[in-house]
Amino acid sequence: MKVLQSVIFGYVFTASILMGHCVPQTISTSSPQTVESVIGFDSAPDTVVDGSLVHVRYQCSRPCRLAVEVVVSTLRKTDLVIFRRKWTSGTSRGYKLRQVPLRLPPSILYQQNIFNRRVLDAQNGTVCAWLEHLDDGSENGTSNDSMLRVYKALLMKPLSERPAKPPTECPSWSAQLMWRMTRNRMYQCPHESDIIDILKFPLASTGEPFGVVRRFQPFIHRTLEGTRLHAVTQPSATLSAWIYLLKRCHKRRCGIIHHVDGRNVYESVLIQLADTGDIMIQARVTTGEDEAFRTSEVLPLRKWIRLDCYIQDSKVLLDVTWDGVRRRYVHEFQDSIHLDDTDGYFVIGGGRFMPGITGYFGPIKYYRFGTEKVDNPLHLKSTLQEVDRTHQECQQIKEFTRDFLQEATESHLLSPIDKGVCTAQFTRLWGQVGEKICTQTWTWEQQLKYSTLFNFLQSAVEENITGYLGIKNLRSAMFKQAVGTMFTVNQNRITFNSTALLQVSSCLGNHKASLLLATIHLSGLGHSVDQQQGHVYSLIGAMGDNHLALMHAGYKHAQGIDGFPKDLDMAYSYYSNAGAQSVSDSSRTHEDEQYTPEHVYLSNEEDLYRTTQETSDVFHFLKFKAERGDAESQYRLGAMLYSGQHGVSKDIVNAMKWFERSAMKDPSAMYDYSILLIKGQGVKRNTTRGFQLLKKAAAMGSINALNGLGWYHGIVLNDHKNAVKYFEQAALNGSEDGMFNLGIYHLSGVNPDSPRRNESAAFQLFLHASRLGHAAASVEAAWYLSAGSLEGVSQDAERAVIMLKKVCEQNGHLGFMIREALQAYLQGSWQEAFVKYVLAAETGLGLAQSNAAHLCEELNPSHDCQWRYHNFSILNYNPHPYALLKMGDYYCSSSAREEGSLSSVGQAVSMYGRAALAGSPQGMFNLAVLAQQGHVLPWSLHVIFNVSHRDQQEIVVEKILQRCVETEDKEALSPCALALFGVQMGKALRMMTQNSTQLVLAYASLLSVFVVTLIVPLQSCLEQRVGTQRAVVPRARSSSASQDGVNLNREQDGIMGRTNRAPGNLWLTILNGAQWIRPTGDFAVTLSGVCLCVFWTTLLYIISYDLTYPAQ
Repeated sequence: MKVLQSVIFGYVFTASILMGHCVPQTISTSSPQTVESVIGFDSAPDTVVDGSLVHVRYQCSRPCRLAVEVVVSTLRKTDLVIFRRKWTSGTSRGYKLRQVPLRLPPSILYQQNIFNRRVLDAQNGTVCAWLEHLDDGSENGTSNDSMLRVYKALLMKPLSERPAKPPTECPSWSAQLMWRMTRNRMYQCPHESDIIDILKFPLASTGEPFGVVRRFQPFIHRTLEGTRLHAVTQPSATLSAWIYLLKRCHKRRCGIIHHVDGRNVYESVLIQLADTGDIMIQARVTTGEDEAFRTSEVLPLRKWIRLDCYIQDSKVLLDVTWDGVRRRYVHEFQDSIHLDDTDGYFVIGGGRFMPGITGYFGPIKYYRFGTEKVDNPLHLKSTLQEVDRTHQECQQIKEFTRDFLQEATESHLLSPIDKGVCTAQFTRLWGQVGEKICTQTWTWEQQLKYSTLFNFLQSAVEENITGYLGIKNLRSAMFKQAVGTMFTVNQNRITFNSTALLQVSSCLGNHKASLLLATIHLSGLGHSVDQQQGHVYSLIGAMGDNHLALMHAGYKHAQGIDGFPKDLDMAYSYYSNAGAQSVSDSSRTHEDEQYTPEHVYLSNEEDLYRTTQETSDVFHFLKFKAERGDAESQYRLGAMLYSGQHGVSKDIVNAMKWFERSAMKDPSAMYDYSILLIKGQGVKRNTTRGFQLLKKAAAMGSINALNGLGWYHGIVLNDHKNAVKYFEQAALNGSEDGMFNLGIYHLSGVNPDSPRRNESAAFQLFLHASRLGHAAASVEAAWYLSAGSLEGVSQDAERAVIMLKKVCEQNGHLGFMIREALQAYLQGSWQEAFVKYVLAAETGLGLAQSNAAHLCEELNPSHDCQWRYHNFSILNYNPHPYALLKMGDYYCSSSAREEGSLSSVGQAVSMYGRAALAGSPQGMFNLAVLAQQGHVLPWSLHVIFNVSHRDQQEIVVEKILQRCVETEDKEALSPCALALFGVQMGKALRMMTQNSTQLVLAYASLLSVFVVTLIVPLQSCLEQRVGTQRAVVPRARSSSASQDGVNLNREQDGIMGRTNRAPGNLWLTILNGAQWIRPTGDFAVTLSGVCLCVFWTTLLYIISYDLTYPAQ
């Protein structure tokens, strides 16, 4: 036994000696026959010192990349890399040693002073070395992704013990003074509260997995954050939420509030609604297990219910209150509850893994440190109370309609006195024997209250239209009639009437009516503005899962307009639902009520002219070319008929004929036709021929066909290996469908070659595909951006909303409404066009907003209707230049009315500047006009037009006009070209006056113009008078000689001679003067012409020089 103990002791002693000489290292699990990959520290510093050396001992079994990093953590950030040095190494048979000097930033080494103003108060630090193989496919590796890594903790010096940074330069006196005044200032932490209003504005929940995501951040204040961290395993928190149920949960459980941690696993706390109508609460305890309990009370429908959940260590207390009565449930778990509210995210309603309730959420408060008394009242006359009142009234309307339809179905007789009402109960005493009395179940008061609905139902029964009395047909007919009677156009002016029938249509489930009612109340169309009622009908429409109403609610929250608070998380909730519907609808674009939205602006005559009809020359010419065998025309004609482009009605049968004829010549047409064959859309399904055409199209170079082959192998043949191969080929060639499908394989983990889920790779593929316009990829990428749950992806709700808004605006049903509005406008039905453009405009579609503003300008329905929609249009992320120009004109006119208001002029400059940035020549021209008037342009526009702050006003105007001329059509003479010519002429004239010689030339030119103006008319006048005298004098001579026939005597001859000599002398005088003036005038005109030629030559030279060498 002693021998055995001695052997064991010797073995342990020897092992300890050997381990004492070994360095800390990480060894791979390679087989004994191969070289191992090893990395470790031979020596490393214990404290953070600049220039200290780290010796790394390593060995690579194959080419590898190595790195040394220094990572620190502060109160606000963790794993902050302050130093990194990488190098590569080939395969080695022995150990290698690398010496790495640490070069650390001043923010971690020195105190804060004038030379080192930004410092890091690091709490801890680590030096890390890692190794990864180059053939693993990663390009920019990190320590988290590496195969082998080794760490060593570093001692961090507190701020007070750090040395001062030595000066590198002499600061100015003012900088030293400012530093001395502010260096000892105590910076106070911003106010932080443990009470968080998770939800302030009501939220509509459709019972689907589209809720509001909220993330909570650690406290900035150290004491508060320390208290929160301590409460993770001993929590004291309270949640208070108002809910309003319209339906029972259609799944086993529906989410009210649930918490998902960073690993996408449910955390504490989950409040759910069971399918039986009671509440279930689930929590994770400190042992890592999940426990739950449920109440025994069934929650009522159509009542506001408050849920107060108190969490105290291992105990949960739930108060459920409605109609002023509180019901309390207490449950204690076996262990303490684990609650870290900064880990992951919370969801109100439905999330990615759970549907939500069907109804509404009211105010929700979260007390992070708990409370004994919850302050979360439901205020009277609030939007929540109006929602309840409206639903109660709608319930009565539904019952009244149901009773009437039942009466109509059973064919009970109406009163012989008045067919409009049923016989009252007391008339039974007066009735004749055998007379049938109406057995109505509604009261006389109800019939009077809902007289509009009753009259409509009565007329529907009298018309006796087959199938007309179904609820779906009934509410659609009500909406159509309500719009026709409520909006009327008289002398190009729209007027408004009662909205009673529209309210009934909304109650019966037509949520276009809900959206129109919300629009009327929010915009004041024919009524006074009532934001509360507008919010109520917005919520009702969104809860009804109407695509347009969801877009409307999302748009209002994204912009924070019409009384909706700006909340991007709530906007994402609505947009994600509408985006999912758009993706689903995109697979049914061949349906009659789906069209691709086409951007036709009513204010643009060219857009209206390009709208193609079946009777247009463009359509007939395209059809003529297609019939002559032109493959491109056949494909374009088929696509036009299939999707109904450019105003052409859908004709799937003829579209398939043209697709089939073009498929044999064009690979793109062949791909489209093969997909239609496989899916059986518009043609009899033929998967065999479709697959053959897919392979042929891929062989002809169609990238989409590669994606189609992947889809066929994965879905039809269940061959995932070949499916991934084709998807990869398509993705590498730029196919957005290929990228999306490959991302789905990464997300699902069904790839045989890579069976693990890789959400990071999937997200990157989704993001790339979304940039190319893929709708489904945009929806997937937006979810990761909204939740921020993926490592390396921060929460960015704004970007997610922008992506989803673009997807929603491509929805086929929205395109159908836009098409109907355009057709109504072209046919002269401006009333219908106005209503449909306004409905689309309320969803945030910029095209519809511009067209609605145009119709508002034509019809003048209210004072600010036009500016409301122009203003909405410019709030979009990519507004149309036309709206920006209109708003710029509006601000310019406002400044004129306000006698040069600087704020209005500044707004006008901003609008014109945005239009100019969008490439609008008119915007550039207007900017040049304002700059010429002396208004200062913002710095952002200086960069665009290459303008310096030292440039004079004339140069600024010239540069803007030059950019405008470059943007415009060079073949046409544009206003910018004329204005630029005028500016350059004025500039050239001013340059000429600065030189004495050129100034003399300018004055000589002016004198020349005066001489030419004087001499030329004088010469013309004299020539005219001389010609007249030449004709008069001969006539006088012939007249005097013919009086006596002959000269009788000399005296008479003398007399006559004297009488004729006077005109002759005058004639000679004038003739001699004319002969003298003519050469003098010719000389003066010639000299003036020379002066003018020299002047204009000099002027044109200056202009051409200025054009060749413009001012920089």
